[in-house]
Amino acid sequence: MRASMPAYRILGWGEPARLVEVVVPEPGPGQVRVRVAGCGLCHSDVAMGQMPAAIGEALGWSVPFTLGHETAGWVDAVGDGVASVVEGDPVAVASPASCGRCRWCLRGIENACAEGLVGRGYGRDGGLAQHVLVDEADRLLFPLGTLDPAVAGPLTDAGATSHHAVRRVLPRLQADGAAVVLGIGGLGAYVVQLLVALADVPVVAVDPNPARRALAGELGATHVVDGVGPDTFEGIRDALGGVPVDAVVDVVGIDDSIALGTRLLAPGGALALVGAAGGTLRRPWFSTLPQDGELFTFQGSDLADARAVLDLAAAGRIRVDVEPFGLDEVDAAYAAMEAGTLGGRAVVRP
Repeated sequence: MRASMPAYRILGWGEPARLVEVVVPEPGPGQVRVRVAGCGLCHSDVAMGQMPAAIGEALGWSVPFTLGHETAGWVDAVGDGVASVVEGDPVAVASPASCGRCRWCLRGIENACAEGLVGRGYGRDGGLAQHVLVDEADRLLFPLGTLDPAVAGPLTDAGATSHHAVRRVLPRLQADGAAVVLGIGGLGAYVVQLLVALADVPVVAVDPNPARRALAGELGATHVVDGVGPDTFEGIRDALGGVPVDAVVDVVGIDDSIALGTRLLAPGGALALVGAAGGTLRRPWFSTLPQDGELFTFQGSDLADARAVLDLAAAGRIRVDVEPFGLDEVDAAYAAMEAGTLGGRAVVRP
């Protein structure tokens, strides 16, 4: 009789996910089974639990499946043909799915892969369980070395997505310019740290929450400003004392934050729109963006982003703040995440 384990699963469309017993998976050729040390929670998980059947099926998903796409742990069993890891190795699991063969994957733009709509934690079994299977393990596992797998999971999604945004705007940042981060939540905190680590320019952190502004200061932001509101633009300009803004990373994505970001940009600057709150960009373009300005809008990251941010964390150049929960506390963890009361990224430790 095969062993069983608890897993937090969506059992049917429109039904709340819940903890149930499932069979422990066995790895096949090219697969690795990972014993989960920590799995980060994401706002998208909540949306999946409320998704109508028509949308889920259009994405290629099928129920039931286990949630959780920010996963790290230890190699527990290795299938035939896997050469990169052995049992006991600490590893992080690539968050976005990808095929490794299409024109986008071959260019290192895995987040554009058509197969990325279905992956661990979204349509297939993810990391909110004691074990998770990883296909193409030689490509989709990241050895962690000395980095603790109990905290590394959020770096594969929140951290990697933030790195992708910073990497895109870095070429536009000049030595005499500055960067602005709108929204210091789970991703924004990483964006601040990455800008401090990778760009020697002033970094302005903007958030209406005093605790989040204080956190941004701890993480290295040069200035913190209350916002987004009617006085935010002048507050940022006053804080910078005339230093031009070459990069804005908007992790909010509402009409007001997008309008503020485009207004702040100096000629030749770049706006990275990461927040998915449904805001719009005012037209016509030539009067919205500055001369030679750029707009990047995206979700997700590629494998190079995950490797880079894991390396930065291992080197102590960015920190990973987490709040741990047990697998039987997942509902409480999601409630705290939605209420905004967490002191760090919620990480479930089975």
